[in-house]
Amino acid sequence: MEAEDLIKNLRNSDYKKNHEKINTAWEFAKHAHKGQFRGSGESYFTHPISVAQILANLNLDLNTIVTGLLHDVVEDCGITVTKISSIFGNEVALLVDGVTKLSKLELQSDRSKQAENFRKLFLATSNDIRVLLVKLADRTHNMRTIGGIKDIEKRQRIAQETLEIFAPLSERVGLIGLKNEMEDLAFAVVQPQMRSSIMNRLSFLQDESKDILPLIIEEIRETLMQAGIKILEISGRVKTAFSIWQKMQRRNVPMDQLSDIMAYRILVEKVEDCYSSLGVIHSKYPNVMGRFKDYISTKKRNGYQSLHTDVIGPFKQKIEIQIKTLDMHKIAETGIASHWVYKQNSKDIEKINSRWVQDLVSILDQDQGPEDFLENTKLEMYADKVFCFTPNGDLIALPRGATPIDFAYALHSDIGYTCVGVKINGKPRQLKTQLTNGDQVEILRSKNSTPNPEWENFVKTGRARAGIKKFIRQKSQEEFINVGIAILQKYFRQIEKKFNLHNVLKKLNNFKADFHMKPNEILIDIGNGSLDPIKVINFLYPKINNTTNQKHIVLKKNFQRDNKTENALKINGLIPGMAVHIAKCCTPLPGENIVGIVTTGKGITVHTIDCNSLEKFYDIPERWLDIHWDKDGLVYHIGRINIVMTNEPGSLASVTTQIYKYGGNITNLQLINREIDFFRFIVDVEVKDLSHITNIIMELRSNDFVETVDRYRG
Repeated sequence: MEAEDLIKNLRNSDYKKNHEKINTAWEFAKHAHKGQFRGSGESYFTHPISVAQILANLNLDLNTIVTGLLHDVVEDCGITVTKISSIFGNEVALLVDGVTKLSKLELQSDRSKQAENFRKLFLATSNDIRVLLVKLADRTHNMRTIGGIKDIEKRQRIAQETLEIFAPLSERVGLIGLKNEMEDLAFAVVQPQMRSSIMNRLSFLQDESKDILPLIIEEIRETLMQAGIKILEISGRVKTAFSIWQKMQRRNVPMDQLSDIMAYRILVEKVEDCYSSLGVIHSKYPNVMGRFKDYISTKKRNGYQSLHTDVIGPFKQKIEIQIKTLDMHKIAETGIASHWVYKQNSKDIEKINSRWVQDLVSILDQDQGPEDFLENTKLEMYADKVFCFTPNGDLIALPRGATPIDFAYALHSDIGYTCVGVKINGKPRQLKTQLTNGDQVEILRSKNSTPNPEWENFVKTGRARAGIKKFIRQKSQEEFINVGIAILQKYFRQIEKKFNLHNVLKKLNNFKADFHMKPNEILIDIGNGSLDPIKVINFLYPKINNTTNQKHIVLKKNFQRDNKTENALKINGLIPGMAVHIAKCCTPLPGENIVGIVTTGKGITVHTIDCNSLEKFYDIPERWLDIHWDKDGLVYHIGRINIVMTNEPGSLASVTTQIYKYGGNITNLQLINREIDFFRFIVDVEVKDLSHITNIIMELRSNDFVETVDRYRG
């Protein structure tokens, strides 16, 4: 191939107007790579030509094509980025520098070199996503010619790397064609026998159905045309070997049991025609339940749009049908490349939907070693992050394990403060639900709502946790101030003085030097019990012969519980005469391993051996007591369970009846949280032992009203 041949194949007329730049890049790269050969024995220059051709087929801009020709000259030929900049401009130089595999660091292993190159690649991508597009084209051609690599282990490593990193990246930016090609080529290297077996089976099925394929297409065409729908194209294709293998793994079935290996594509003029076509097809052919997806109203994160449905089609064949417009099809073929508008000789480049790139790259720009980075890019690419979308399509990056509360605070603190519920992918879910990649999250709000302190137990982001703590702190301070005022009022009545809050605050402010606190801080400390109110009274009225020193105000109610049950517990290993208390944080039951913690003046508190509360006693082993349950203990014990149920009529009655049915006796039921669609209760149940409460929990999980149920751990 010559430069003129490449120019002829370019679809954009701007390329041809600027063919001199391509000619110059062609000759520059050809000269730079002179005398270099690939593992197959062919001239190395065939590689950059092929990369440029792939980029041209994506209809990318002039500078990207030039970068494809030059992308290896820095690594392999000793050409400086400065020289490239002087000849081809700064934009090309930056693109070449972004994709070059040459490391500027002294790296100790091939793995480290590989990792550092990836790191550089993605950091460069943060400025210009075309860096990534060139890299994907580079990897695609390398996979096409991987047979020229004689080292089997090297081939395996490159192929595995392609499956784990580059194919998912191609899908992420919507380059489905490159993604499918890379997966198939890599699959042939990683699992050649499996691919061969699948291909043989596909070949058999194609031969078997070759006569029926055009008949199916024609019947679908006639059906739609009779309904007055204009069809631009209908085509059928067999799914790729790798996608079939993935489906076999996902469903855990052999290939013989897979019937939906054929996909039919219908192209129409307008969006309305997509839905009309779907209606016609569903009215004629039975729909396979659970196999319909609407990617038009809710597009994929890579911009992909289409209607997908599985039906029992003509001749009782189970088939997948994709319905889309021509524009949707173009986007599906070229992904993000089809969204970019380049203005020649201008730095003004319209980049749409590239926020996710920025978010991904921000993760990488951390103080971590290159090998750690490489490990974190495997499979889902950045295992420490999930990427979710607002109903408007804006992308929000969150840590793995993040919840809708984290999502709400990531949008805005006010949204977090007023959050009352959530819809994930259109369905109501709990606020503690962990989000996954690609989830569409709709936050439900109420202006009268406030953060629930329990949110702090499951949120993952610092922003959400800080917002919740701030609210709790403000709320608790308000409550302590009110308590402090109430306490002072009572003392004022005792000394027969009229209480005026304004005057009290004024006096406290005048004498704040003695307390080294502001008036509100004094009230807070009185309210939380850290400051004796008598000191304040004596300070305000020093001449009064105060008799209140002997008087005490009970700030917290001391609920006296009947301890007969607890003290009657038969536990071996106890100190004689010591009082026994069952820890409310873990509510241990017979059958669980337990430990006793000795507290002076209180007795012994019994915890499960895995209770989180034990962490604070690790440094004082002398307080630990080795104990275990006596077989002759009491028949019933209190077990505590955490239940989340749907907000529907009869849900609570159904749960309590089920607990009773399986021998449990409810002694206490507390509503902890109420959302629009869910309730959360903590339920104390009298049970015989661990096995008893476990059976109750298992039965509750089968209840249609129950979302989740588990042992409560405070």
